[in-house]
Amino acid sequence: MFIQTESTPNPNSLKFILEQEITKNQTFEFNSLEDCVNSELAAQLFNIDGIESIFFGLNFISINKNKYEWDQLKAPILTKIADFLSSGKSVIKENNLNEISNNSTEFDPEDKEVVSQIQELLDSKIKPAVAQDGGDIEFKKFHNGIVYLALQGSCAGCPSSTMTLKSGIENLLKHYVREVQSVEQYI
Repeated sequence: MFIQTESTPNPNSLKFILEQEITKNQTFEFNSLEDCVNSELAAQLFNIDGIESIFFGLNFISINKNKYEWDQLKAPILTKIADFLSSGKSVIKENNLNEISNNSTEFDPEDKEVVSQIQELLDSKIKPAVAQDGGDIEFKKFHNGIVYLALQGSCAGCPSSTMTLKSGIENLLKHYVREVQSVEQYI
């Protein structure tokens, strides 16, 4: 099994590109061992000292570290991923998908059309670009012209995340959706 690694704009994150899809049109983020009840692979990866968070994209895994250098962490991570995928097991326990899908959004019902436009732009223009860097962006809230987005994967904690939100995403959304006044990170 061939797994390609790719650096990301976040120096504490590395993207592991896989030969196969591991999720079905959904992403998953794990920030602690306790989050891993529905993913044996994520739990195994958290057993490697120095792992801070794990993100499963369609055909990649982004891992954020909090200590050590990548040359110390890369080999054990690659081994865990390759061994797990070779076993044929699913990275997410399928019977629990609804339990871990926490995609709640907040907005005034009167803003439904605006939110629909925002989500369409996120899905068609922004998410594919962010996935190239090993992350994802999730719409959380629209209130008083402000779009609140959650950064995931390599984007979480990235030094350039504020610039991505303000210069990239905010400008794009303001250009296409006149009701958008600003974009903020959801906390």
